[in-house]
Amino acid sequence: MRCLIPLLLLLPSCTSQLAKTDAPHRGIVVSASDRASEVGARVLRQGGNAVDATVATAFALAVTFPEAGNIGGGGFMLVHFPDGREPVVIDYRETAPAAVDANTFRKKSDRTPYRLAGVPGTVRGLALAHEKYGKLAWRDLVSPAVELASNGFVLNADLVDSLNRALAAHPEMAEFQRVFGNRRWKAGDVLVQRELAETLRRIADGGPDAFYTGPIADQIVAEMKRGGGLITHADLAGYRAQIREPIHGKYRVYDVYAPPPPSSGGVALVEALNVLEYFPLYNNRRFAPQTLHLITEAMRRAYADRAKFLGDPDFAALPDYLLSKDYAAKLATHLPADKATASRDLTPDVPLRAEPENTTHFSVVDRAGMAVANTYTLEESYGGKIVVAGAGLLLNNELGDFNPQPGVTTVSGQIGTRANLAAPGKRPLSSMCPTIVARDGKAILVTGSPGGRTIINTVLCVVLNRLEFDMPPQACVDAPRHHHQWFPDQIVPEAALAHDHGDALEALKRMGHTIAKPVAHQGDAHSIFRDLKTGQWTGAADHRRAGAVAEQ
Repeated sequence: MRCLIPLLLLLPSCTSQLAKTDAPHRGIVVSASDRASEVGARVLRQGGNAVDATVATAFALAVTFPEAGNIGGGGFMLVHFPDGREPVVIDYRETAPAAVDANTFRKKSDRTPYRLAGVPGTVRGLALAHEKYGKLAWRDLVSPAVELASNGFVLNADLVDSLNRALAAHPEMAEFQRVFGNRRWKAGDVLVQRELAETLRRIADGGPDAFYTGPIADQIVAEMKRGGGLITHADLAGYRAQIREPIHGKYRVYDVYAPPPPSSGGVALVEALNVLEYFPLYNNRRFAPQTLHLITEAMRRAYADRAKFLGDPDFAALPDYLLSKDYAAKLATHLPADKATASRDLTPDVPLRAEPENTTHFSVVDRAGMAVANTYTLEESYGGKIVVAGAGLLLNNELGDFNPQPGVTTVSGQIGTRANLAAPGKRPLSSMCPTIVARDGKAILVTGSPGGRTIINTVLCVVLNRLEFDMPPQACVDAPRHHHQWFPDQIVPEAALAHDHGDALEALKRMGHTIAKPVAHQGDAHSIFRDLKTGQWTGAADHRRAGAVAEQ
């Protein structure tokens, strides 16, 4: 088998030194909702920093983007400071209730929406970020969401389609039907959520304790008892968000920061970039067969290690070598130049059994240069479709991210390795990947995406589009994407990739790659880019779904 001899070569043209500017010209918020983006931008105009704007935007999204924006879920926030301090990650991933063990979800019948609800982390996470790094009063950051829920907001076509599909698919969820209208919505209709408004008002007045130990906690536990869920008062009271050190990688002259486990995003992203750094991708066209082949093979290897090793760091240690350049060199040296690798051959020690997504990301920068990438989720669209009676909030079904059956890893993509088996208080492995790229200590790219296991590869595509191929900001986000996750052993292209570069996909087939049926779209990468020459920030909303840029 002929292999490429990887070399670190000259850098692409976009690596010119960052302009000596003190700060970006304006603050920017880019999210899935125009109303939420405007809430964040208004906080910036009122003197808040990027963390303040992030907190306000996140609470607003819990109202205006209910399929993923939330107070009943969890996520990761990455903060990059303009003053030289090391970046930090706020880990507010959901945790397993005390009643959970490795066999809790072994049977399909055990994986009901109520039993899959994890202890929510969003409110504690946003409060921790605000306490450590915010400037404005907590009440002022939550109040805009209270107003949006109380007064209502106009539904756009995307949200109308999403709501109507969810309501039609889940007639059995009576409270979900009642709260979200039990009707056929039309664009231009106004959605009012008065019970959610009262819940948010309690959080605005009482801080996070109002959620975890007060009347809201009583409502959550009562809902759990009604549906056979596992969350107790003790689980809620004991939840803590954590400040973690981000995964830090170097790609050519750039610093890449992303979340550590229990997110797999940072490790898999940096491992893939480490491998690709050994190849001069920029010498080829972005969608040349050779370029797509190398990116796919890097994805394949990163996802194989993700499946084998990654989980909650309080329960599973991360092997030191995964992020090393030496390990990447070894992987790159054995990467075949013109032939697909069989995924099964990468992990012969993981037994395989043959057998016949919804998140939202937003990006924020302020005038001072503080940057925040935040990704949070309810797991599936609208989580488990459980609306807590009297509270108006949606609960996640996040515990489905644990490996369901110990030791059972399948060629269709189910994973049963030890690192991500369920345990009391454990955080399930995530693919969320809020990412910030820096040059000379200054943030130059803020990005992330929803999309389950596709998240990491969406971020990888955006990062490569900018750092390797020097695409303009909007083109970085608009360019077609593809995905490979080890198993199933196939490339999943976006429809636009298949339409515009079908000849490249045919060439990949001749190399031995399996090409799956194209998907309509992959991810939703609302990003912010800094021009290396002028220091000017540009927001780029991903129009695969409705997205909006709002400026200070």
